[in-house]
Amino acid sequence: MRQRYSFHLDRAGHSVTVNVRSGWITETELLVDGKECAFHRVHGHGVYPLTLAARLAVEPPLPLAVRLERTGAAEHPLACVLEVDGAELAMPEHAAR
Repeated sequence: MRQRYSFHLDRAGHSVTVNVRSGWITETELLVDGKECAFHRVHGHGVYPLTLAARLAVEPPLPLAVRLERTGAAEHPLACVLEVDGAELAMPEHAAR
């Protein structure tokens, strides 16, 4: 059965979303302001930790990264952290669509 996870955080007027669809193939996408900026696809249930990088569209562009890790908990098996401007911010899990 395919599982879906979604994490979202608004930062500095920008929207950062991470969607994970796992099953036979695990696909992870990073959206910044609704646009896909990074994508990872692997056979199986994913390889963690996984880091995806992008940039915020500010002047000058501000690099960011999101890091996904397994938690070991059955209820919330993945955790997501946004790394931007020297800060690490936990991204809350949202109901996946």
